[in-house]
Amino acid sequence: MCGIAGLIQASLRRGEHQEVVSAMTEALKHRGPDDRGVWCDPTAGVSFGHRRLSVIDLSEAGRQPMISASGRYVMSYNGEVYNFQELREQLINYGHTFRGTSDTEVILAAVEQWGLDDAVSRFIGMFAFGLWDRETRTLSLVRDRLGIKPLYYGWLDGAFVFCSELRALAAVPRWSRHVRRDALAMFLRSGCVPAPWSIYEGVYKLVPGCILEVNRDSSDRADEFSPDPEDLVVPWKPRRYWRVLDVARAGCASPLACSEEESIQQLDGLLRDSVRRRMLSDVPLGAFLSGGIDSSSIVALMQAESSRPVKTFTIGFPEAAFNEAEHAKRVAAHLGTEHTELYVDPAGARNLIPELATMFDEPFADSSQIPVALLCRMTRQHVTVSLSGDGGDEVFAGYNRYVWARALWHKTGWVPRGVRRSAASLVRLCHPQTWTAMMSRVAPALPAPFKERDIGDQLYRVADALAGADEEELYLRLVSHWSETHDLVRGTHLDPSTPRRSEKSVLFDDLVDYYRYLDTVTYLPDDLLVKLDRASMAVGLEARTPLLDHRVVEFAWQLPLPLKVRAGQGKWLLRHLVARYLPPELLDRPKMGFGVPLAGWLRGPLRAWAEDLLDESRLQKQGFFNPQPIRAKWHEHLSGQRNWHFHLWDVLMFQAWLQRWGHA
Repeated sequence: MCGIAGLIQASLRRGEHQEVVSAMTEALKHRGPDDRGVWCDPTAGVSFGHRRLSVIDLSEAGRQPMISASGRYVMSYNGEVYNFQELREQLINYGHTFRGTSDTEVILAAVEQWGLDDAVSRFIGMFAFGLWDRETRTLSLVRDRLGIKPLYYGWLDGAFVFCSELRALAAVPRWSRHVRRDALAMFLRSGCVPAPWSIYEGVYKLVPGCILEVNRDSSDRADEFSPDPEDLVVPWKPRRYWRVLDVARAGCASPLACSEEESIQQLDGLLRDSVRRRMLSDVPLGAFLSGGIDSSSIVALMQAESSRPVKTFTIGFPEAAFNEAEHAKRVAAHLGTEHTELYVDPAGARNLIPELATMFDEPFADSSQIPVALLCRMTRQHVTVSLSGDGGDEVFAGYNRYVWARALWHKTGWVPRGVRRSAASLVRLCHPQTWTAMMSRVAPALPAPFKERDIGDQLYRVADALAGADEEELYLRLVSHWSETHDLVRGTHLDPSTPRRSEKSVLFDDLVDYYRYLDTVTYLPDDLLVKLDRASMAVGLEARTPLLDHRVVEFAWQLPLPLKVRAGQGKWLLRHLVARYLPPELLDRPKMGFGVPLAGWLRGPLRAWAEDLLDESRLQKQGFFNPQPIRAKWHEHLSGQRNWHFHLWDVLMFQAWLQRWGHA
């Protein structure tokens, strides 16, 4: 795993090119602490930089940026292609020779043999890379199918740049870091900045499954993206080589026709292969283990494939409501892994918070970033590579909200919207604390999410969601934090009350499939995978995700829905697969999130820190927010009348980012 950076700007001299790209690369040294490299072609005005975390082929033969055997292509690459050994054998049969054993060399040879699009379609893995074609003078940026690895690009004062993380852009001369206010509004809705946008004007994220080409020699120009009068052409729309929508459409049109046992057997073979491929490493390897279905399935298959105990790692918390360590310990004991756990006291977790703005150099406000970062830090003390269960909920329909949202919509969606809005207004006649007191008496009999701690707050949230116009607006309201961001963010043109309109919903006969599709193209790459990438790479740890092998995703979309959701519970097929390796008593337990007691911390030990960042005069001076809605929620939260910790955490993480990266 690595950090990559690149620059196209003809006006810079050779020494300046090398200086800028070296500085960009140095900013990414945490992603690749083992080696660094810079390649420049001053005649073309192109430079690549690379920071290396050595995992496969630790020798000099694996150094980057790497030039292809013919000399035509140059590449700076971040990721792993797990089927590179098979591709290598095929390429040898075509006459290619290799000086090392890295997958980087295989990628370059594959591009020379088959062309970029055909080569990428053969890769099984996670990757983001820049590829320079010296013959056509074309730069191609490529990102993996699910968005596991990050890739930013943009036009900064006439220069085209790309990089793994935004911090690298600070080295680009004359770059004015203007916050994109619409992106800030989107961030406040979901706690992350969704692709293709970034928090900065002029900088974008490459959408998963896409290739973006930049050609220096075309006579056409995209003036809106290249204000500099150079012959730099950037097509507005990257081309897709794979997308979830196509996979979903094909799977729903041609579902698998096989028995339950045959489906379990197919999934077992597919996941075993996915796990086996991701266990290839020239450095120590382990796995995260929470004790849940996803991580337990990965560890069980790893142990079945290994002749030695697998190293597993768990973070525990003293608060029982947030602690999965005991479950993980029992799973580890049954499987016979070499298990390590670390119990973190509240002070230890809170001490990490000042570091988050550095770790996540774009505003990011999923509070589970705290335990994930602590887990990665502890794991890196023992191994360099760790497998993770991320993606299981999206792939196999594991979130509880899929099932209960479908049930609620089936019962209420037919009701005219005006009536549903009136019902939502009736709910608001009682304070959330009153609803909590009333409903807590019957909480054991209630469906999710009303079993959760803040029943009144959850009832308000669901009432607001059901007042939406359709299934898409219901989804957006369910996953949103701040809804009225046009009143909160100054200067935004985004109207968050209007959902994204599309024809996609007509492809899905069931709301569960529609919502897991939306999560797969938004929440998964923009939140979960960002969290995993930044937390792991901050400490030089490579995290691999077997459940996000694109073959597993394609297989899951071919499964009839009853093989994913049955009796009100998701992950039916995955649960039955894991039952081959673990006894029922280790599997039959309620789903837990990976969180921290943030609501209480903001009223207690984090209060002074938060009060400073939310100071009204400070907010007013910075000019991004209307302070009144923020201050109102802050006072309500401190009083205990409402739990606004998700909303407040969004603002706090932006404020901390603003302070850390020199904008305040």
